[in-house]
Amino acid sequence: MARTMSRFRIGSRGSPLALTQANMVRDALIAARAVAPGDIEVVPIRTTGDKIQDRALAEIGGKALWTRELDRALLAREIDCAVHSMKDVETVRPESIAIAAMLPRADVRDRLVGAGSIGALREGAVVGTSSPRRAAQLRRLRPDLKIVLFRGNVDTRLARLAAGEVDATLLAAAGLERLRRHDVGTAIPLDVMLPAPAQGAIGIECRRDDPLVHAMLTRIDHLQTHACVLAERRLLAALNADCHSPVAALATIEGAIMTLRAELLSEDGAEHIFAQDAGAPSDQELPVAVARGLLSGASAEIRRLFS
Repeated sequence: MARTMSRFRIGSRGSPLALTQANMVRDALIAARAVAPGDIEVVPIRTTGDKIQDRALAEIGGKALWTRELDRALLAREIDCAVHSMKDVETVRPESIAIAAMLPRADVRDRLVGAGSIGALREGAVVGTSSPRRAAQLRRLRPDLKIVLFRGNVDTRLARLAAGEVDATLLAAAGLERLRRHDVGTAIPLDVMLPAPAQGAIGIECRRDDPLVHAMLTRIDHLQTHACVLAERRLLAALNADCHSPVAALATIEGAIMTLRAELLSEDGAEHIFAQDAGAPSDQELPVAVARGLLSGASAEIRRLFS
């Protein structure tokens, strides 16, 4: 199917990782013969989240700081689609924008950089992270650790670690692998730290009223990844989770069965609740049931984070 417009424009944040992911989408569209190599370009767009690095996202506007400028460019028809790390996309999206496709999911695990394992960190070690989920999980495993705010792109955080600002940090394995940093850090097993919902997934959005672009993007959609990520996002919606909420989740599909695992934590990691359920990948009630199970068993301290 040939694209009728002169150029197909892929919008992306301007960080090295975001541009790498946008070029992965570009290559996938070319490989699927959805667009000719000479008719496609990546358009970098600087977001508020990239500009402000000294405060936690929850304090300055949440995940919308990664998407607001891309949404504006998409709806203004300055770009034809936008590429996102799905874990950074807010749960409720504008009605005029559709999540049209996802690339095959990469390694969903976190990597610890600065030590061989969480147990190997020195007593009272300083660990940098901006994620409430990672901070709570670390505090649950090692209450002695000092957790400090640590934002910036991958290179910035690695440089700050090398400069001795912290003893260790956590980064997504998927991002490191996409940047060809296969040798950086140690992967943390999933039974030690469950990942953020949608971690490791690249999503592509388009205007809902643009069926031609939607059809193009469908050609590169990885259905299993899409189903799992949507289930994890439905869980977030059912929990009414936001940037302050320490929540982890992972959906997997084997055969015709989806299994959804999830956990909620108190901010200090002292309290923790886990739930798991299985059903058909198309069952939209599965995430709701898992959310219900989590909240019904959670303490008041945890429930207040999901109000």
